[in-house]
Amino acid sequence: MPKETAVYTHGHHESVLRSHRWRTAANSAAYLIGELRPGLDVLDVGCGPGTITADLAELVAPGRVTAVDAAEDVLRQAGETAVGRSLDNVRFAVADVHALDFPDDSFDVVHAHQVLQHVGDPVRALAEMRRVCRPGGVVAVRDSDYGAFTWFPGIPALDEWQELYRRVARANGGEPDAGRRLLSWARAAGFTDITATAAAWCFAAPEERAWWSGLWADRTTASVYAKLAVDGGHATAGQLAAIADGWREWGGRPDAWFMVPHGEVLCRA
Repeated sequence: MPKETAVYTHGHHESVLRSHRWRTAANSAAYLIGELRPGLDVLDVGCGPGTITADLAELVAPGRVTAVDAAEDVLRQAGETAVGRSLDNVRFAVADVHALDFPDDSFDVVHAHQVLQHVGDPVRALAEMRRVCRPGGVVAVRDSDYGAFTWFPGIPALDEWQELYRRVARANGGEPDAGRRLLSWARAAGFTDITATAAAWCFAAPEERAWWSGLWADRTTASVYAKLAVDGGHATAGQLAAIADGWREWGGRPDAWFMVPHGEVLCRA
């Protein structure tokens, strides 16, 4: 298997897209917003269903956003998101972040959210993003760090989930603890002007707990991740069902709290 090849651990099951469609520039790219202004050309790598993409397009209009993803089916959903918000400054294309089909110095901003944890060669991916970014522009990358996820109360099934997810993701060629590595990867890709920060999602309100626990319970038993876990010999269907029950148990606790930390880097090209 070539080093740059990795399997996308989540897939695009409804439980996954339920999470992705919640994401906005405000809750997932706040560290980048101050760099944006009307007229900029933006490349959004790994755009998924396009909710962050649409926000970026509104912030830089009349500038253009080029949104790319490795999965053609999810690009159709991103296109529907843009149409639903009456955006005419977004274009879409299938692309591999390790070999972007754009000339050097094509964009003022290159953005990737929750992408590098899923690729086989994150340094090469960052080097490609640097190549297509114009001098003086920024490459902005944000990834969660599964090893640093924390929650209350302690539910043994969630400990099992955390260990299992990290094992499955690494078997697929990714790095689930990407957040803590972004600065190192950016330096290895040749960036020297880097601002590294961190931010977190927190799910604690009743409706947040129900949403977060529900999507992970469903993802644990019905998504591509579930199939990869079983087919790879990492867990049985029964074990996955028990972990899903643990998610529901956690989500039903009135004192439940969950934090998802992220590493972020703003790299000046």
